[in-house]
Amino acid sequence: MAHDHAHNAPPSETAMRVKALETLLNEKGLLDPAAIDALVETYEIRVGPRNGAKVVARAWTDPDYKQRLLADGTKAIAELGFSGVQGEDMVVVENSDEVHNLVTCTLCSCYPWPTLGLPPIWYKSAPFRARSVIDPRGVLEEFGVEVSEDIEVRVWDSNAELRYLVLPQRPAGTEGMSEDELAALVTRDSMIGTALVEAPAS
Repeated sequence: MAHDHAHNAPPSETAMRVKALETLLNEKGLLDPAAIDALVETYEIRVGPRNGAKVVARAWTDPDYKQRLLADGTKAIAELGFSGVQGEDMVVVENSDEVHNLVTCTLCSCYPWPTLGLPPIWYKSAPFRARSVIDPRGVLEEFGVEVSEDIEVRVWDSNAELRYLVLPQRPAGTEGMSEDELAALVTRDSMIGTALVEAPAS
């Protein structure tokens, strides 16, 4: 939870070339910005976080895996095939009846891409980065998450060395659900700590 970390490395030459090509295609009318937005949304919300959701569902249904996940997040996540750049060193923190965890990155926008996909815009915003440390309960309330005073809120500051993933609490009423069904309940925001996992409506 150190606050003295370095910024992310500058964009690679490949990334800069891709951006330049995207700009050129936009200017020539060969690329629809709406299509790009849809693609980003897919990886930000739909596809990317599915990896993390599978990790969470496995932890909920396999106590041995959960133990390994909390002891060595990077290694346990790699067991399911999820690893790579921006996810080399993962720490998993568990929500409980006593503790609610919130992940931020105060100096830049370090984020576990292999498990959560693209970071949401608000995660990279200065207000979230600052206020998540100064007033985490207030930030959570704005996301619709009310944490009672008897529950400790822990803020984890991601950095160039460590990325954090929240293991949310399994909601009551899901005892008979399969691992795949449970994974479908897990949202990106619940793995950042700005949402709770809800049981399906009966």
